[in-house]
Amino acid sequence: MNYFLTGGTGFIGRFLVDKLLARGGTVYVLVREQSQGKLDVLRERWGADENRVKAVVGDLTSPNLGIDAKTMKSLKGNIDHFFHLAAVYDMGADEEAQQATNIEGTRSAVNAAEAMGAKCFHHVSSIAAAGLFKGTFREDMFEEAEKLDHPYLKTKHESEKVVRESCKVPFRIYRPGMVIGHSKTGEMDKVDGPYYFFKMIQKIRHALPQWVPTIGVEGGYLNIVPVDFVVNALDHIAHLEGEDGNCFHLVDSSPNKVGEILNIFAEAGHAPRMAMRIDSRMFGFIPPFIRQSLKNLPPVKRLTSAVLDDMGIPPSVLSFINYPTKFDARETERVLKGTDIEVPRLEDYAPVIWDFWERNLDPDLFKDRTLRGTVEGKVCVVTGGTSGIGLATAEKLADAGAILVIGARKKERLAEVAAELEARGGNVHAYQCDFAEMDDADRFVKSVLDNHGHVDFLINNAGRSIRRSLDLSFDRFHDFERTMSLNYFGSVRLIMGFAPKMLERRRGHIVNISSIGVLTNAPRFSAYVASKSALDAFSRCAASEWSDRNVTFTTISMPLVKTPMIAPTKIYDSVPTLSPDEAADMVANALIYRPKRIATRLGTFAQVLHAVAPKMGEIVMNTGYRMFPDSPAAAGSKSGQRPKVSTEQVAFASIMRGIYW
Repeated sequence: MNYFLTGGTGFIGRFLVDKLLARGGTVYVLVREQSQGKLDVLRERWGADENRVKAVVGDLTSPNLGIDAKTMKSLKGNIDHFFHLAAVYDMGADEEAQQATNIEGTRSAVNAAEAMGAKCFHHVSSIAAAGLFKGTFREDMFEEAEKLDHPYLKTKHESEKVVRESCKVPFRIYRPGMVIGHSKTGEMDKVDGPYYFFKMIQKIRHALPQWVPTIGVEGGYLNIVPVDFVVNALDHIAHLEGEDGNCFHLVDSSPNKVGEILNIFAEAGHAPRMAMRIDSRMFGFIPPFIRQSLKNLPPVKRLTSAVLDDMGIPPSVLSFINYPTKFDARETERVLKGTDIEVPRLEDYAPVIWDFWERNLDPDLFKDRTLRGTVEGKVCVVTGGTSGIGLATAEKLADAGAILVIGARKKERLAEVAAELEARGGNVHAYQCDFAEMDDADRFVKSVLDNHGHVDFLINNAGRSIRRSLDLSFDRFHDFERTMSLNYFGSVRLIMGFAPKMLERRRGHIVNISSIGVLTNAPRFSAYVASKSALDAFSRCAASEWSDRNVTFTTISMPLVKTPMIAPTKIYDSVPTLSPDEAADMVANALIYRPKRIATRLGTFAQVLHAVAPKMGEIVMNTGYRMFPDSPAAAGSKSGQRPKVSTEQVAFASIMRGIYW
């Protein structure tokens, strides 16, 4: 028996060819000239040579599928079954492409089947041919389809109409539900249908523990079927006698609602389930024109668009959340009766669907998550780049191929570091600057822009920390002025200097090295924490203004790091700290992933504690304050004697790892 397939190298096609080969026939597959290599790979998968699976070079959108006369003559009278599977199965595809492939491609396939004298034409349509019909759509219904406004719905309906009205070869029509991966392996070739919501589920999983109940939507019934059911049913029905002219719904007779489907996949992905699902019928009392007017308000459209874009969900998918159509499949049930071909329960195979997606189709897998992939050839500015966190960060950026700009106060040290970085292959540009001086900061911005044109990444690392109790600060107001000048005003000056070009280019990322002290409200650090808090607040406000212009911020609530900045406080020699290299890894993650904030779990816990039980947080911090004394330098003493550290202090600092005391 001989078979001809369009779309034989596609997702459904590759499984169907496997089934047809098992029947001992020869399979002819339509391929474009440039796609023959793809067929060669599939032959290996099928374990078939060129005698079993034969390539027919052509094009779906050309007359008679673009098959040359000689090949057409050799096929004439030799094709028992012509399967037309090729189509655009993409909700986000443009209307022109869908019309060319789905409608004109079907017309070409029908004409080719007639030209080669095929004995039966099998058209794989879709439940989309019903449009958004409200109610139950039977297999003998077609003209009753409603609301075919979406290009995908319209073209699937029109392509089926071509077969019904123009095909002179005996034909059978199959309308699969929403086809997802294989129920045994999870294999799928692209993100479509329910897969669009997997990224949302994954993000919720990362944000919340699995036991936290969430709120979601109920939605309409979505008819989801695994590819193996569709292919098994298609293969079986195609070889039955006496079924020409019939239409078969390859669907799940007991479909789930959207909310149930999301919960099933949330369970499979170990994410929180939606304990409360909102049914749109709750808002039925609101006139439709009012609901539509609200949806079309510019702020609502902008918010919806931003959220969908972040989740990777095409806007057109929302129109199917309240899908109104159910499908009767009595003809399919009749011909499958007595076989073992049936739709498995989604709950039973959802885990393999999720697992395959997360291992093979998750869009994040295809992003270069290396530091080199992020910064190579990009202009990266690091302030305070000659010591501590700044130097460790500069070393990583130089090794990753960045165009590295470092700024610092000390000219000799700056030249020394620049030479060291260049010796390891870095593209380094060093500028002397005191970022606490606004005129100096402005000169730095101008020099960088004059020489490099723009900045891709700004790391505001230069900072000044002062550890001194308020009791010892009543006559030291300049402590607050010094920290604000560098930590806040200096950083803001650079942001305001480099941001215009970032906004013009619609790309840029700013990393602010803040402090865990902002989250813990660290005693003895009021001057330092206040300046970092000001920068954090400024950045949150700026991020809200520039969110839609792709200029983003990351705030790193850095725990205690062993740098020259903390060297005067000798007690820190005896408490746990991060190394500069570990801190630089946090900066690298900020550049690669661009999160809103990076903080330790202890820092986040302290912030939550201060929010929900502020007095308790205050008591904990006061306990630490009383356990650790001011340094001799903070008290005005020039004694260099190392303070004695008690076991209680060491134990407390170990429990509160990374917090400033």
